[in-house]
Amino acid sequence: MNEPKLCAHPVRLDKWLWAARFFKTRALAVDAIGKNRVEVNGQPAKPSKDVRLGDELTLREPGMPPRIIEVLGLSELRGPAPIAQQLYTDTAASLAAREQAREARRQGVEPAQAIEHGRPTKRDRRQLADWQRWSASADE
Repeated sequence: MNEPKLCAHPVRLDKWLWAARFFKTRALAVDAIGKNRVEVNGQPAKPSKDVRLGDELTLREPGMPPRIIEVLGLSELRGPAPIAQQLYTDTAASLAAREQAREARRQGVEPAQAIEHGRPTKRDRRQLADWQRWSASADE
């Protein structure tokens, strides 16, 4: 398998997140960083923060447990996914939390079964129309 093109110098956080394929564009990475969804070594970061080997990044997505990763490689270029996956590794605690959340979602309630009253069927609409046609109001 091809090795990622590693940089000898630190890389901007937004570029690294884009190169490691966590975000589709750098603008989306900057937006997430601006919303404090990304931390470097437990501290809120700015897009220009330098990422170094061994740094621990915490990525938060709404509705998901935080993803904690360790930086294994630095790259400014976005490459194929298998190569990008060599730039980081998930911590054991992060993997366990994500698996637990996945299992909880799988065991959760089916959203369609939670709906008590939905859109009326054709039969329901006809019954409502008949009831409204023959019901008398107090005003009349």
